[in-house]
Formats: sequence, structure tokens, C-alpha cells
Amino acid sequence: MQWSDEAIVLGVRRHGETSVIAEVMTRGRGRHLGMVRGGRSRTMQPVLQPGNSVEVTWRARLDEHLGEFRIEPMTLRAGRLMETATAVYGVQAMAALLRFLPERDPHPHLFEALSVILDHLHEPADAGELFIRFELAVLNDLGFGLDLLECAATGTRDDLCYVSPKSGRAVSRGAGAPWADKMLALPTFLRDESRHAADAVALADGFRLTAFFLNRHVCEPRGLELASAREGFVQAALKALGTPQNDQSRKAHA
Repeated sequence: MQWSDEAIVLGVRRHGETSVIAEVMTRGRGRHLGMVRGGRSRTMQPVLQPGNSVEVTWRARLDEHLGEFRIEPMTLRAGRLMETATAVYGVQAMAALLRFLPERDPHPHLFEALSVILDHLHEPADAGELFIRFELAVLNDLGFGLDLLECAATGTRDDLCYVSPKSGRAVSRGAGAPWADKMLALPTFLRDESRHAADAVALADGFRLTAFFLNRHVCEPRGLELASAREGFVQAALKALGTPQNDQSRKAHA
């Protein structure tokens, strides 16, 4: 068995004296593991850093075997990813999210999204917004997608500002007003009509929204917690933009 594909390094772990087990996200074959002989060498260590884009060739006698990777560098961005806190935490947090998905299950749109976000992790507003959209995409691929296009109560697409914690569906300002204290805020940049870039308040709302549904549907049933790197990324992104005040009025921030 053999195949080649473009991939992004998610992480490595030691295997024996000189080799490593590399974990990568491939374009067409999803998250995949493979042994890299000599992966701890001075030549290969800089290549096998999280966030780098590589060309991988996988070989094994049978498809179900771990197999071996031959890896060639493509885009070595790991050094730049060490320059800011959002980048350091962001690449780790996205790798952790991808580990919720079954190994070898193709998700080409997540591969494309990961590639884009890795090149924008130094801009906190862009990185935060893209990261939240990435979390929503992961939820969707796991079968827990949110419906944010129209009001669950009225069907309108106008003035959406809440998300029901029960159904994961958007709710308009008027329909949700009686239960506003129980609703999650729908960030302005996720509203269908919005053309505004994310600010600190909208990002805080977005991080709270995705964390709620990731915990409910993904982490708690598996006895897991969200990766600590996610909290590091959230704090770094909000700090860079000016952390919003902790008040309930942001639930209806427009």
C-alpha cells in the first residue's frame, strides 16, 4: 500500500532511539499517523514542527498498519508561529480539535481552513474569527452543527442576536427577549447580514458559544476537557484586542 498527499504537521512523539511517530492532517485522507525513520535527526526535526506544510508518502504492507512516512518540506512556517502567543496556542488548539475526529476520515475543507488560519494567526481579530469558524466546522463534521441562518421561532433572518442553548439555533431579538438571560449571544460577525470585522466583545461571545457546544456534545460525553491551549489562545486574542468588560449586556451586543 502506498499513497502521497499534501499534509500539515500536527505533532510528533518519540519512537525508539532515532525515529518518531508523526501525526499529520492530510488534504485527502484526514488525520493520519505514520513512523518517520530518523525523525529525530537535525535535518528532520525542523521539518516535523507543528504548523509546517509537507509532502508525505505513506507506505505499509496492509492498510490497517501504522506504516511509514517519507516526508518532504513544503512551507516551513513553524518558526514564525513561535513569534506570538496567538500563533503558539492557536496551532496547538486546532490540532487538539482535529483529534476529536476519527483518524483517517477525510475532511478536505478542514484541511483548507487550517492552511488559511495558520497564515493569519499573527492578526488577533482575524485569527480569532477564523478559529471560531473552524470550531463551528468541526462541530458540524461531528454531527452537531449549529443553525445560525434563521430564527428558530419565527423563521426570520433579520435581527438575529441569540442562540438557543437547547437547539443550537439562532433566535431573533424580539422572539428571544423573554428568555434573554438564558440565551447565548450570537456574535455580530456570524450574523448573515453582517459585514463587520470581529471586535473583542464579538470574539468573547463567539468563544463562549463554541465552547458551550463543544463541551456539551463532544467533551462531556467522552469524559474530556477542552485543550488548555484553547484557553491560552482565547486569552491571547482577547488581550491583544482589549478584553471586554464582564457584563451581561454583551449577550445582546449588536
